[in-house]
Amino acid sequence: MTESNNQLPATTPHTNPPSGGKTWPLWIFCLILLVGLVALSLWSWQQWLSQQKLEQSVGHVSELNRQLDQRLDQGTNDRSDRLQSLESSLREQQQQLGEQQRQIDHNARELLDTGNRTRTDWLLAEAEYLLRIANQRLLIEQDIRGALAALNSADDVLRETDDVGTYPVRERLAREIMALRSVTDVDRTGLYLKLEAARETVTDLTDQALIKDQAPGSDRGKSGQAQASAEEQGPAARAWQRVTDSLANVVSVRRLDEPVKPLLSPDQSAWARLNLQLMLEQAELAVLRGHEDLYTQALEKAVTSLETWYDGTDNRVTALRDTLAELRDQDINPELPDISQSLTLLKGRIAGRHANNEAEMDGDAPASGNEGDDS
Repeated sequence: MTESNNQLPATTPHTNPPSGGKTWPLWIFCLILLVGLVALSLWSWQQWLSQQKLEQSVGHVSELNRQLDQRLDQGTNDRSDRLQSLESSLREQQQQLGEQQRQIDHNARELLDTGNRTRTDWLLAEAEYLLRIANQRLLIEQDIRGALAALNSADDVLRETDDVGTYPVRERLAREIMALRSVTDVDRTGLYLKLEAARETVTDLTDQALIKDQAPGSDRGKSGQAQASAEEQGPAARAWQRVTDSLANVVSVRRLDEPVKPLLSPDQSAWARLNLQLMLEQAELAVLRGHEDLYTQALEKAVTSLETWYDGTDNRVTALRDTLAELRDQDINPELPDISQSLTLLKGRIAGRHANNEAEMDGDAPASGNEGDDS
C-alpha cells in the first residue's frame, strides 16, 4: 500500500477562481430575460386591449345589426299595413264606382223612361200617390175625412186619363168610396176636449155638491126649500109652513125602506174627486188610442161614482152627468173598410204599361190584351 500510494501523482491544491470575472454573462442573460418578459407583457397587454376593442366593436356592430333588423321588420310591417289599407281603399273605391255606375245606369233608364212617358203615365203615377196617401191616412191616422178626400181626388185624376185599362180600378175605387162614406167619422179631438172640460168641472166641484140630504135626521134641506117656496106664496101658506116646522122640531120621521148613504169626510170627498178625475183621464187615453171597451168602462164608472157621491139636484152635477152619458154613447172605434185593393189594381196596371213600353222599345209586338192602350 505504501508503494501504491507512492506511485500516485502528487495532488495539486485547488484554488477558486475569482467570482467577479465569470458571473457577468449570467447577469446579462437575466437582464435580457427580464427585458423579454417586460416586452412580452406589454405585447400581451396591447393584444388584450385590442381584443377588448374588437369585442366592443363586434357588440356595437351586433347592436346596429339588431336595430337594422328591427327597422327592417317595422318597415316591412308598415309596408304591409299600408299595402292592406291601399287594397281596402281600392276595394271601397271599386265598390263606390260600381254603385255610381249602377246609379248612373238607373238614372239613365229613369230618364229614358221619363222621356218615353206620356201624359197618361204621369196621371197614373199621380193617382197611385193619392191612393197611397188615402191608405196611410186611414190605417195609421184613422182620418176618415182625409182618406175620403184622397180617394175622390184619385178618382178625378183617373177620369182624366184615356186609358181604358183603368176601368177595373175606378170600379173598385167607387166601391171603396161608398164603403168609406158609410162609416161614421169620429171627432177624436172634440171628444178629448169635452172630456178635458168635464175633468176641469170635477175639479171645480166643492163639498157643497156632495149628498147631504139622505142621512138620518138630515131633512133640513127639504124644509129650507119648502120654506123658500112658501115665502113666495101667500100668508096662509107661510102660516101653514110655520106649523109644519114646529111639528118637525117635535116629531122626526125616518124612512127605513131605503138604503142610507153616509156622509163623506173631507178626505173622502177629495178622494172621490180624484177618483173621478182619474176615470176621465183614462177615458181620454182610450179616445186617443181607439180602445172602445176601455172608454165605455171608464165613463160608466165615472157616471156611477157621480150618481153615488154627488147630489143630483145640483146643476153642475146634472150637467156633468148628462155630458158623460152622452159621451159614453159615442162610437170611438168604428170598423174601417179595406181600401187597398184599388191601389193593388192600379200598381198592376202601371206595371203592365211599363212592360208593354219596354217590349215596344225592344221591337217586340205588344200583348194582345193591351192593344187599346196609349203608348
